[in-house]
Amino acid sequence: MSLKDKIIKAADYISKTSSASPEIGVILGTGLGSLGESVRDAVVIPYSDIPNFPDSTVKFHAGRLIIGTLKQKKVMVMQGRFHYYEGYPMRDITLPVRVMHRLGVHTLIVSNAAGGIREHLAAGTLALINDHINLMGTNPLIGPYEEFFGERFPDMSEPYSKELRELAHQAAKKLDISLVDTVYAAVTGPSFETPAEIRMLQTLGADSVGMSVVPEALTARQLGMKLLGLTAITDQALPDSMGQISHEEVSRVAKEITPRFNALVQEIIERI
Repeated sequence: MSLKDKIIKAADYISKTSSASPEIGVILGTGLGSLGESVRDAVVIPYSDIPNFPDSTVKFHAGRLIIGTLKQKKVMVMQGRFHYYEGYPMRDITLPVRVMHRLGVHTLIVSNAAGGIREHLAAGTLALINDHINLMGTNPLIGPYEEFFGERFPDMSEPYSKELRELAHQAAKKLDISLVDTVYAAVTGPSFETPAEIRMLQTLGADSVGMSVVPEALTARQLGMKLLGLTAITDQALPDSMGQISHEEVSRVAKEITPRFNALVQEIIERI
């Protein structure tokens, strides 16, 4: 089945299951899934029920699509995402973004848990992605092309909407939440980085590092969607003082950040 047919079939199934017309999409990363519980009049669809959706195989990812209302806005919320390290092709990982777009979503908020690789990015920091470095060795836009997919050569001079970033800072200020700008580096995982790799990332200009976000970001930009990226800094990896990191610890810290994250995202959505 072609990618276009997969998108159409998945979107048709969702539209038959829920009559809502979502405008804003949200992708929730590791440990951040509880925002979905705040959606009102929610229709909840397990990923396993949606034609052509991959299965979410990672612990702490619920694997559910929630459609409903949040702060008087129609939203589509992904509780958990798909990762390149799970073995899925990039086009499968980013299929949900294309499905969201087909269903009417024009603004996408992506979130994740990441490691801070600068002194000022300690565990527990809430960060705003203002740019990224793609070190995943591939791109979800590679492959056969037709106009249905959006721009063949999408402009990336402003990958994360300046308008939405300013709005996010305004929302954070109102809520008295510290929000730090970062350049985010995306790697494949699933192994965490070595000290030498952290030094390399620092030299390249990255402030944080993770294993997601960029595939969805590139796809959203191809489709002309407005994009905002939020990162929960769940560990600090400094090459001269690195401690051991585990997925469980990442999830634990993400959950500690969750109250601030949820409040901020809701305030942002209210302002869009």
